[in-house]
Amino acid sequence: MNKVLANKRRLQAGAESILDSISDGVFTVDDDWCITSFNRAAETITGLRRREAIGKPCSDVFRASMCEADCALRHTVKTGKPIVNKSAFIVNADGRRIPISVSTAILRDERGRIVGGAETFRDLSLVEELRKELEGRFQIGDLVSRSTALRRVFDLLPQIAPSDATVLIHGETGTGKELLARAIHNLSPRKSKAFVPVNCGALPDTLLESELFGYVKGAFTGAGNDKPGRFALAEGGTVFLDEIGDISPAMQIRLLRVLQERTYEPLGGTQTRHADVRVIAATHRDLAALIRKGAFREDLFYRLNVVKLDLPPLRKRKEDIPLLVEHFVARFNRRQGKSIAGVTSDVLALLMAHDYPGNVRELENIIERAFVLCTGGKIERTHMPPELTGQPTAAAAPTGDSIAAQTRAAEAQAIRTALERHGFNRLAAAHALGLHKSTLFRKIKALGIALPAQDGRTALS
Repeated sequence: MNKVLANKRRLQAGAESILDSISDGVFTVDDDWCITSFNRAAETITGLRRREAIGKPCSDVFRASMCEADCALRHTVKTGKPIVNKSAFIVNADGRRIPISVSTAILRDERGRIVGGAETFRDLSLVEELRKELEGRFQIGDLVSRSTALRRVFDLLPQIAPSDATVLIHGETGTGKELLARAIHNLSPRKSKAFVPVNCGALPDTLLESELFGYVKGAFTGAGNDKPGRFALAEGGTVFLDEIGDISPAMQIRLLRVLQERTYEPLGGTQTRHADVRVIAATHRDLAALIRKGAFREDLFYRLNVVKLDLPPLRKRKEDIPLLVEHFVARFNRRQGKSIAGVTSDVLALLMAHDYPGNVRELENIIERAFVLCTGGKIERTHMPPELTGQPTAAAAPTGDSIAAQTRAAEAQAIRTALERHGFNRLAAAHALGLHKSTLFRKIKALGIALPAQDGRTALS
């Protein structure tokens, strides 16, 4: 009996050695979907130790895009058909999304009964980065772009993130200032600690003070217990002070002390506390103009303005619109369990013609609204809000602006159709439209029409 057990252990050790020599991640599950083996590559890709994974449900370990509704391994066990190289993503131990390809197989005992399943997965992060590089796109967190203006900001992040320097982000409402702040935090040594946002413009001074610094018991009527503030909650991490340009002069003085000395007192307290936090501030206002008016302290401005990042509005980087549309469609498909295939060329023309006073947030809301109305296929013109299509609403008739938008959309659509018909050969498209090639080039740029990297002239010459 001892000899049988010894042989069994040797075989198991040999199997583990073989699995550990494979560069792809490999794991197996039993009939309760709990992990029974987990090779070294799986540890590397997921950031989890083998002992942390074995015995746990696979969905708890991988937190994959397909775990909830479209588990590849469950499909294989149910149908008996293996899956090969299915695309998905997992969330690793650091909370980072990892693109992977998945292959599955059934495990049977000596009698042919199903006793579990096996799955291999390959890290496609490098492939994904190369694909994005070829497409001219780049992404950090939820910020995605191909704009050269935003690329300059992204290129600075690896230098900015590791330091504790205060960062000031300037940009219009809806440009993604908080997303950029989160990206800086997630790239920094403080990423394992809290990221705590505060909308400074949404609170009056008395509430903002207690929100930032907390209060002690008895500080005011109703303060029955001590309450930590956002600086205390962000200890070791990052505080994001949004709309910093809207705070009062009195609160500016209190913040100046925190930035200079890294200390504060809770409301009603006498004990000074140390603030081990990084501060990232953001505003849509011109702080230099506020200083000239006497509405913002110059010394606070220079404390905040150690590193300044400017986020351009969406109307100045319209080449990002097709990319953002694709990004939001993918996101809402995951959230809502739909399979919308994208937008029609007519809809894309409308989206490209719009000026987006609400910036990226407005575009996201437009796509989310379309998801409510669209049940399948592609998002069409009928799923767009009236202000984009130029249709009258119950509250107002069409305006000159909506007619102008319609004209721009129609012109963009005509140009895009001609380009597609001629394989994106711009010279041939210009002849077909009766335009000089330089006129066509100017219109393409003015209308923000996205073009492939390949011109199309070689294919048709």
